[in-house]
Amino acid sequence: MSIYTFIVTSLIIILLPGTGVIYTISTGITKGKKASAIAALGCTAGILPHLIISIGFSSLLLRMSEQAFFVLKMAGVLYLLYLGFGMLLSKTKLDFGETSKEDTPVTIVRKAVLINLLNPKLTLFFFSFLPQYLSSNSQNYIRESFLLGIVFMLLTFLVFVGYGILAGSMKTFVAKSPKRLQGISQLFGIIFIVFAINLAASSQ
Repeated sequence: MSIYTFIVTSLIIILLPGTGVIYTISTGITKGKKASAIAALGCTAGILPHLIISIGFSSLLLRMSEQAFFVLKMAGVLYLLYLGFGMLLSKTKLDFGETSKEDTPVTIVRKAVLINLLNPKLTLFFFSFLPQYLSSNSQNYIRESFLLGIVFMLLTFLVFVGYGILAGSMKTFVAKSPKRLQGISQLFGIIFIVFAINLAASSQ
């Protein structure tokens, strides 16, 4: 398959709303465009460990990683529940004119990285997705895998930034009403909880 097919397929997959997209959008609405770009960067960085694992330990993990995968999946479920209930129950009114300690770039990046880092489906995605676009030459397997993985990460960042900019444009509208902000925060909290339930219920 060609690189063009890979790019088109990747864009379709990335455009589908997932936990990273939801976090980037919610960050854009509540904290603005700059914060959403930082969240997009963090979500993109969270992909890298999955890419490395899928390339470096693919044969090993496919043979013996059922228990390891279960532990990673449960960690992801717990973290999504933590984020979801935190947003659902939070009564904090955000100040759009100032940046609080909770809104620092480091905090935003850390949350974003963890969201994708604790998503075991990304590892399985690279296991099943990348090999379709690689040559049979084993000498080039690692190099080609990393190149395609970097392309996927770049596309992810660009798409997420686009989502964040669109969401950030709604910040002024949301800031006019604390109830709107709280309602949107609770909606995203429910979405995170639904993602956690779906992840826990998935068989793989």
